[in-house]
Amino acid sequence: MTDPISFSTALRERSGAAHSGSEHSGFMADLLRGEGTREDYTALVVQHWYIYAALETATERMRHDPIAAPFISDRLTRIPALEADLEFLIGSDWRESIAPLPTTRRYVERISQVGTVWAGGFVAHHYTRYLGDLSGGLYIGKVMKRQFGFETNGIGFYLFDDIADPAEFKNVYREQLDAAPWDAVERERVIDEVLLAYRFNTELFEDLARAKAELVA
Repeated sequence: MTDPISFSTALRERSGAAHSGSEHSGFMADLLRGEGTREDYTALVVQHWYIYAALETATERMRHDPIAAPFISDRLTRIPALEADLEFLIGSDWRESIAPLPTTRRYVERISQVGTVWAGGFVAHHYTRYLGDLSGGLYIGKVMKRQFGFETNGIGFYLFDDIADPAEFKNVYREQLDAAPWDAVERERVIDEVLLAYRFNTELFEDLARAKAELVA
């Protein structure tokens, strides 16, 4: 008799196609192939700022929730790095010159909604963003550094100086997913929310491509 797979494994397997589709969307693929510009990269950083502002606001609300709390670590906090990146990329007046794209607004609304009332939904978005940052995000940071000649300024978002071993951090996180007190129904809800998060990511890349095309036209 085959042992049932763990929840973290089921989550990774069920979301694999959505994750791959998001990573290989046109806008992001162009950026990673060296076909994007510094302005394209800056546009992505801007949208990340809105997303992480919502996520880290929700993190503060969920910090004492018994289900969400084990997943929360200040070592993951990204807003200070994003704000330093934006000041470097745009200038000290960056707040006056940015705006969220339509998908970003919907994404932020969803994070804010579940991050107020549903620990499982919060964890789904927390998992999708931060474990992605500690996986493909580390590679993206290295590519952007090479392409645009950055040192640390401009790519601080992708630097996790307080996490010495990202692989071990992710392993512990997955153990926490497996230990979460969710029944089968709740686990399905969490997986569905992860899939929704990946859909937001894919649609955000589509928004960024459209915005770029409109500037060129």
